[in-house]
Amino acid sequence: MEKIVSAKTCLRLLQAMPATSSGSLGVLAPPVQNMLQMQQVRHRQTKHWKPEFKRLRKLKFVKIDLPNLREKPEDISKEEMRSRMKERGVLPPRPWMERPFHISCTGGIFEAYVPPEGDGKKSLISTTGAKQKLEFLEKKSKSLMAVRKIRSYEESFSTDDFGAEAQDIYIKAHTHMAAKEKYQIREFVSERCYPEMMHNVKDKTIRWKFLQSLEPPRVVHARCTEVITKENQFAQVTVRFHSQQMLAIYDRFGRLMHGSEILTKDVLEYVVFEKHISNEYGKWRLHDKIIPDWLPAKQPAPITYRLIEDAEAEAPKELSSGEETTQLEAASEQPKEQLQLATPVESRAKPSMTI
Repeated sequence: MEKIVSAKTCLRLLQAMPATSSGSLGVLAPPVQNMLQMQQVRHRQTKHWKPEFKRLRKLKFVKIDLPNLREKPEDISKEEMRSRMKERGVLPPRPWMERPFHISCTGGIFEAYVPPEGDGKKSLISTTGAKQKLEFLEKKSKSLMAVRKIRSYEESFSTDDFGAEAQDIYIKAHTHMAAKEKYQIREFVSERCYPEMMHNVKDKTIRWKFLQSLEPPRVVHARCTEVITKENQFAQVTVRFHSQQMLAIYDRFGRLMHGSEILTKDVLEYVVFEKHISNEYGKWRLHDKIIPDWLPAKQPAPITYRLIEDAEAEAPKELSSGEETTQLEAASEQPKEQLQLATPVESRAKPSMTI
């Protein structure tokens, strides 16, 4: 180990040295200068001052097998890869990809209600009206079981009060559709009904008004179903609306396509409302409309078109080889004659050049 000499020690040595000749001082000066230029060095002690905890200090360091980064996955066999994954406790990769998904609504109507033919026109006194009432009472048992299931999740549910709530949802959904408010309408319409309501709304002007209810809305059908698991329950309630409405649809040019803003019509509809009753924050939303098979098809909208009479173009005549050559020669001679006529006589006789 090198001996450490401080600067104060060097000065003391110089002061203690006897006064000698200049020649002897010159001999001693370089070593003293080297001592003065030396820096103070501290050697770190690697040994711990407490040897009794040597084993515990050794356990603090863990040896890790570093992976071979130059190794390619193609060069490793399947058996070797399997043994390595077993050592590390890694499960083998699955052949499919799993992603979480959320089912917010069903894909359609389960056990759809079949509206009786002539509903809204036949009175209860007539034979057909009485027959319809009897069929409705026969199918009411399943609806009562479904209503009981809904009440197990939602205690305040009542078929008598739900008609007014459903009418409010119906009016708000159609008002937002007419105003083309695509973000506000999602609160009152399910994900299945949204594309159907907003289809063909673009480039159109819709005027819609709900005037009055001819009959109070009533619940005619209720069903519950489970999706994937028994705990995931969905409820659907069909409500009968008989009301007066006004509808007028204009195209992008302002032409009337359907309906009228002056005339009102009596509308009888069976609207299905759905709720995810298993979800604590679920809401009743408009899900679909039932269109019976016996209903006559609607007439298409009177769309106007512009007719353009195209003039029949004359077909070009086929020319023979002799006529084609004569036409080409005539076309080539014509510009030469025009150039000769355009240039003056003097310039043709003696051309002039200016610098």
